[in-house]
Amino acid sequence: MASLETPVCDFGWKAVDFDLPGVDGRRYNIASARGKNGLLVMFICNHCPYVKAVRDRIVRDVTELREYGIGAVAIMSNDPLDYPEDSFDNMVRVAREFDFSFPYVWDETQQVAKAYGAVCTPDFFGFNDQLELQYRGRLDASRKEAAPADARRDLFEAMRQVAETGRGPDEQISSIGCSIKWRVE
Repeated sequence: MASLETPVCDFGWKAVDFDLPGVDGRRYNIASARGKNGLLVMFICNHCPYVKAVRDRIVRDVTELREYGIGAVAIMSNDPLDYPEDSFDNMVRVAREFDFSFPYVWDETQQVAKAYGAVCTPDFFGFNDQLELQYRGRLDASRKEAAPADARRDLFEAMRQVAETGRGPDEQISSIGCSIKWRVE
């Protein structure tokens, strides 16, 4: 299981639209996921210990960011043939178990992950109301275990700033996680 870090934020890069099935039986795209002040696109999965360590914090932060007009979507792009824990049925189970308040969608072809340049889980892309990238950093100091409860909430603070000013922080710390499990062609 290779651990990778995300690249630095490419400020202004435009969000790529998608049309993906959600665990709730609906389809989602940028228009249905975004909020009036921005959009958080998260690449996560079910099996990764980095994601498992912060699922409850992701739910907390996304719920609170909604109050600032930030919408969110979580995309699972891993190949479930090699990682059965990442199957669609398990996505449904995880979303229910952790009470996801945001769409959890399946990128079966992996084309969305490729279009975004996603490299790991979790990988966070924070866009402003013009759908320009303003944040590509970590949730907080968590790794394979959750950081202390009083750890700085990097993602939350950055996206609140995006909601209020349209611009993300200049200083961002890369997210780290398990590599995307690409399908072998």
